[in-house]
Amino acid sequence: MDMVSEPRRQVGALPFRRTPEGGFLIFLITSRESRRWVIPKGWPMKGRKPYEAAAREAYEEAGLVGHIGKRPLGFYLYDKRLKSRDSVLCQVKVFPLEVRKQLKAWPEKDQREGYWFSPSDAAEAVAEAGLSGIIRAACKKDPSIAG
Repeated sequence: MDMVSEPRRQVGALPFRRTPEGGFLIFLITSRESRRWVIPKGWPMKGRKPYEAAAREAYEEAGLVGHIGKRPLGFYLYDKRLKSRDSVLCQVKVFPLEVRKQLKAWPEKDQREGYWFSPSDAAEAVAEAGLSGIIRAACKKDPSIAG
């Protein structure tokens, strides 16, 4: 039996806002279990396009609302720990989310922390090299970050 399987597909949002000086800030949240810095992400949703599902995850996990880009910034791989303590390889398709509003209440407010980082600090804070590369590349591309 072949033990190598295709990565499970997920969608994620890279939340950002522009600063008055013309730069960017990136919003990261903590994962629920390991408390690592991550982007809002989750499984595809039936009846929603991938970018719509990514925007929904940003609302549910971080209380963020804004303009989601329809073109992905890229993909990255990570090992998702399951409740059973097993892990599964996931490939996350990342969409840019220009944040217009941060809500005071949202579904996972009490389960996560969130923080606005400079792009370089955000790239350092995340554990996944692929996500770090997406953050660095997206912020270098400026105005096209919003897709």
